[in-house]
Amino acid sequence: MPYTTSKDISFGTVIRRGLRRRCPNCGEGRSFRGYLTVTDACKACGESLGHIRADDFPPYLTILIVGHIVVPLSLMAEQSYQWSTKLHMVVWLPMTLVLMLMVLPIMKGAVVGIMWRLGLSGNEQH
Repeated sequence: MPYTTSKDISFGTVIRRGLRRRCPNCGEGRSFRGYLTVTDACKACGESLGHIRADDFPPYLTILIVGHIVVPLSLMAEQSYQWSTKLHMVVWLPMTLVLMLMVLPIMKGAVVGIMWRLGLSGNEQH
């Protein structure tokens, strides 16, 4: 089955495929071979993905998203219930860690998809 070029696929489609950690080209194969390791090539369509380096952008997005979830919740808990510092630590640190670990590969998938769509590899010179 012939696949289209990266320019024929919309950004929305590429982002949705990336959020599901699927190949940005076909949407069928996995884009990761591990937790955060991008696969060399899609097993479904053969698209090369291993050259794409997302570097710092996925962690930045992850911190932004998780921060916008945890900080308001912790402030609401503080204002409503006036928890002790110890209780805040017991609740918010594990929640933050779990959310970070859940969101990071999803964000990396989206960034890899966008970079693939734009034809970037992460080695571009400024």
